[in-house]
Amino acid sequence: MYYGDYRPDPERRDNTQPSGYPMPPAPWPEGTGCAPQVRKKKNHTGTKIAALGLCCALLGGAAGGGLFWYLGRQSSTTLYQGGHEPVKVETASIRNGQVLTPPELYAANVNSCVGITTELVQENGFGYRVRGAAAGSGFVVSADGYIVTNYHVIKGATSIQVAFLNGDTYDAALVGGEAENDIAVLKIEASGLAPVQLGDSDTLVVGETVYTIGNPLGELTWTLTDGLVSAKDRKVTTSEGETMNMLQTNTAINSGNSGGPLFNAYGEVVGITSAKLSNSSGSSTAASIEGLGFAIPINDVREMIEDIITHGYVTGKPNIGILMNDVASEAVQYGVPQGVYIEAVLSGSCADRGGLKQGDIVTAMDGEEVTSGDALKAAVRQKKAGDTITLSVFRSGEKVELTLTLDEDNQQRQDALSDLQDALKQQRQEELERQQQQQQQNGGYYYSWPFGFGY
Repeated sequence: MYYGDYRPDPERRDNTQPSGYPMPPAPWPEGTGCAPQVRKKKNHTGTKIAALGLCCALLGGAAGGGLFWYLGRQSSTTLYQGGHEPVKVETASIRNGQVLTPPELYAANVNSCVGITTELVQENGFGYRVRGAAAGSGFVVSADGYIVTNYHVIKGATSIQVAFLNGDTYDAALVGGEAENDIAVLKIEASGLAPVQLGDSDTLVVGETVYTIGNPLGELTWTLTDGLVSAKDRKVTTSEGETMNMLQTNTAINSGNSGGPLFNAYGEVVGITSAKLSNSSGSSTAASIEGLGFAIPINDVREMIEDIITHGYVTGKPNIGILMNDVASEAVQYGVPQGVYIEAVLSGSCADRGGLKQGDIVTAMDGEEVTSGDALKAAVRQKKAGDTITLSVFRSGEKVELTLTLDEDNQQRQDALSDLQDALKQQRQEELERQQQQQQQNGGYYYSWPFGFGY
């Protein structure tokens, strides 16, 4: 009797089936050579150890090269998680005169930087008054709420608001400003603010690392960018027509960054970000201009900022008391000397006391040739109120030397010049109308001097 197709277990030595029953009789005679041969199970321990060692060696080599193979039926894509310690910024340990890492510099100064928004009321090309808005940056210079920015950021503003990183916003009042130096000081009703530390811009060297925190585009608030000092003492003419001494930097400066601080590596303010050179050709194929930003050296305006905070204006600033314009190139062709044409003289000013008259043409100051109003302004700007200057004047075909003791500029004098400018504008308009009528009557020609600006 057979139990199915059972086959003897070669490992079992008692020749019994699993249940303990005796094995059935073999269907073949013993000794015939037909009995199945029971193979002894080989001991593969040595082979397994060698194979395991080889796998470990291969895996170790792959790990050393940064390459891992994930075996099996799962996906072969593996994501790896870094394990470094997060950057720690301890602003409490920062000391003056210590080089800061970018995270430390940002953490130590971002609460001193503000975003500035203004509301403007301007007259459009059709004569209608329209409302608009502008945005810029600024920085706190005193714990009791004085803030520095660019003058062009707040020029013509009917309202000014500043915002801090923590969400606090304040209405700001204009303390005073300097259009020629593009600086302004604002005041907010706050206390306990964190002011910046002012540095020494004269010690900067080309190649030194600088940073700025600002509000590019008026939307990307409290953005940190870095770069180098690309050049010093650049003479830059701004869109407002003012020629200024500037630091050149490749730090990213865009619309909305104006008025923000330029820091050195020690976290000290060494400049006021003010301008960026841009392509104005209007060509869609023209290459854009990158890496050409400019900042006002802080040493050039530090005393002005202090004066504005204390007096509301810059003390010691010289003023001549005139309205002037450049001699037109058409007039030069007819023998009129190149220089500065005096449109009007403010009564009681140093120009009036020194004998300067309407119609005079200033050709030199202190022996240096003057070919334009900007050149005269730049020369006078190097002086202080109370200094004496000598003007070379062309008057009625003769050369005259006049000596003037410069007045101090202030808001009252500026208002007086503004009133004189309005009166001259009205006078010029009436004169132009009379000349046009005369031209129509006799078919002749006339030349009208262009309307000037005051100084």
